[in-house]
Amino acid sequence: MTIGWCFDNTYSKLPDPFKEEIGPIPVKNPELIILNKNLSKDLNLDFSNLDNKKISELFSGNTLPEGSSSIAQAYAGHQFGHFTMLGDGRAVLIGEHLSKKKERYDIQFKGSGKTAFSRNGDGRAALGPMLREYIISEAMHSLGIPTTRSLAVVKTGEDVIRETALHGAILTRVALSHIRVGTFQYIAAREKKDELEILLNYVIKRHYPNIEKSKNKALDLLEVVMEKQIDLVVDWMRVGFIHGVMNTDNMSVSGETIDYGPCAFMDAYDPKTVFSSIDHMGRYAYCNQPVITKWNLSRFAECLIPLIDKDQNKSIEQATEIINSFEKKYEEKWLNMMRNKLGLFGIEDKDKFLILDLLTWMHQKKLDYTNTFCHLMNSEIEKNENFKDHDFQNWKKRWQERLKTNNNSPEKYIELMRSVNPMVIPRNYKVEDVLNEANNNNIEPLKRFLEILNNPYSEQKNIKEFQLPSFSKEKYQTFCGT
Repeated sequence: MTIGWCFDNTYSKLPDPFKEEIGPIPVKNPELIILNKNLSKDLNLDFSNLDNKKISELFSGNTLPEGSSSIAQAYAGHQFGHFTMLGDGRAVLIGEHLSKKKERYDIQFKGSGKTAFSRNGDGRAALGPMLREYIISEAMHSLGIPTTRSLAVVKTGEDVIRETALHGAILTRVALSHIRVGTFQYIAAREKKDELEILLNYVIKRHYPNIEKSKNKALDLLEVVMEKQIDLVVDWMRVGFIHGVMNTDNMSVSGETIDYGPCAFMDAYDPKTVFSSIDHMGRYAYCNQPVITKWNLSRFAECLIPLIDKDQNKSIEQATEIINSFEKKYEEKWLNMMRNKLGLFGIEDKDKFLILDLLTWMHQKKLDYTNTFCHLMNSEIEKNENFKDHDFQNWKKRWQERLKTNNNSPEKYIELMRSVNPMVIPRNYKVEDVLNEANNNNIEPLKRFLEILNNPYSEQKNIKEFQLPSFSKEKYQTFCGT
């Protein structure tokens, strides 16, 4: 019986500057750590007739499926504001798989060896960061947030050297595509308008065919990508997710969350929360995510200037008009998201103050972001004396008065709140616990963790230990894993 691969590779047929044709570098002793059966099913792939050795060979790149055509993609990026020519330095795209519904997905190996874009890197990845991406990307999917997915992780049987020797690993990442704002930056930097047009038309055909016949495709693409990114970041803010490395090469034009390097979820509500060990200035802090999204979109707009209008001044004027609409659109969507979190129907002028007063109080009291909304849904996860606080009780009366408007009822508002407020998130210390166990060859805690994260909006039994924030006073830090 065949696995069910159905490759139809289009990106690899683009001109040479877009990519390097290269295969994954074979590894010594691949060993399957985890295979995502739910995702396999969604992709119409069946690995049940293969033993673990053959699956390991496949997901390490030691053997490649028929129809694959592996390449490393070229792209650039503004990393912490500085422009750099980059590319897949430790990843290869083995091809584009079509599901039975004709949905197109990139299948990429991350950690598969050196490419022309590796610079001084070894092209490899460590087990911890690859399993971390697996956990968080699958948690994001279950939270209903657009994201790349993780199909498998294999150990390579080889060490990678970082600060110390670590187990090497390869992640198989699945995405609507791996085309980034940085892809446009790379091509735009070459100053060849024909290549830029090829990329524009390719992206529209692949992701946004509804604007193929538009009078100004470049302008419409800018607008639709902006809408997607606003929706995405509002979703991040909803669950307290901090991406941590919002460089332009980590902004996907499909609107998916991509690259789970130093990401983490916020415990105590603090808008300035930063986890990344290299983000010394808080550029990618929780509260700065919308600001950086707009900044990245401005870089995207700059790439499209030659394609918007022959008159450069007109081009700049039209692109600027779209970029300048960002704040208003973002605020409207953010307010609606926060209304949902509080179970509010309809729109009232005072809603903004109600929302901001709650967030200010949470910040002052250092209250857990996720569990405060659980408390408002009558799901008591942790006892907290702050909820008896005079200021909170006054706020609660205002909230309850607002809940009574627009024919609302307790059943209706609780149902709305439960659809957007998770009961469980990947708590940072729990992520570290299961990664430590996995590094010591015990994968069972990770599997249990994934099962719990698979139903984040449900009342699950016996999961309190996964819902409590860390009691440690030590500042939690994350690292890029490269």
